[in-house]
Amino acid sequence: MHKSRLVALGIDCEGGDLEAAVGFWSAALGRPSKGIEGEYAGLEDRAGQPHVFVQRVTHPSRVHLDIESDDVEAEVVRLEALGAKRLVKVHTWWVMEAPTGHRFCVVRPQRGPLGEDANVWE
Repeated sequence: MHKSRLVALGIDCEGGDLEAAVGFWSAALGRPSKGIEGEYAGLEDRAGQPHVFVQRVTHPSRVHLDIESDDVEAEVVRLEALGAKRLVKVHTWWVMEAPTGHRFCVVRPQRGPLGEDANVWE
């Protein structure tokens, strides 16, 4: 048995000026930037809402979801059974592709232990 839940929305920005991208999304979403660290910038968190981050990437710009799980491998296997494909492992998480072509990541818990608001899978 493992748990999972939606944890984050990643705003992928192809190349370009990350500072300008963060400025736009910070203003558009009303969430101040927590600062740029390398290729990433987190925006201020809001209680009960997913984390939002902006990142510089080499692929076309898009938005992707992060799903957190207390058992990343079990969640990846579950999602593969639904038709998703593993694309690449990055550090401790997997970048995956849904049958619809959408990219998403399966990550370790980002907001603390998964509680009552998480899905429970057998």
